[in-house]
Amino acid sequence: MSKKTKLPKMKEVHTDPKAKNADPDGLPESAKEKPIEQKSPAEWAYQRLILYIQNFEKQLDPEHEVAMGFAGGEMGVLRIEGMGFFDPDIITFYGTDPSGAATQLVQHVSQLNVMLRALPKNVDRPEANRIGFRLAASLDENDESNEA
Repeated sequence: MSKKTKLPKMKEVHTDPKAKNADPDGLPESAKEKPIEQKSPAEWAYQRLILYIQNFEKQLDPEHEVAMGFAGGEMGVLRIEGMGFFDPDIITFYGTDPSGAATQLVQHVSQLNVMLRALPKNVDRPEANRIGFRLAASLDENDESNEA
């Protein structure tokens, strides 16, 4: 039996405390057995995208299915409600589009372009969400859970 590879650090922070983070332990055993150093960037990105898609689908109701938009085209605006990374090269943004549809952008760090915009706060909430404060606070938290 092959030895499991130690997975790289992964972290996500969301405005919704009930949001489900992608779990690197959810990768198939076969993906964990091959050392990351022996994987091509494409293979490793492919395996992590599967993990993100599975996690996204777990949060959908029976009336919806996963779809993909291509970055660089008519991508539109995403209200940032969460952000994460998956070493060594993937960044992900969670949020909603202007129609309120759940949206997630997964992007390679070499393609990272972010335009920050101000949008009116959601009318259903008494106060605007401040994800930047949550993200900054998370930098000070102890991250031993992914380092073991």
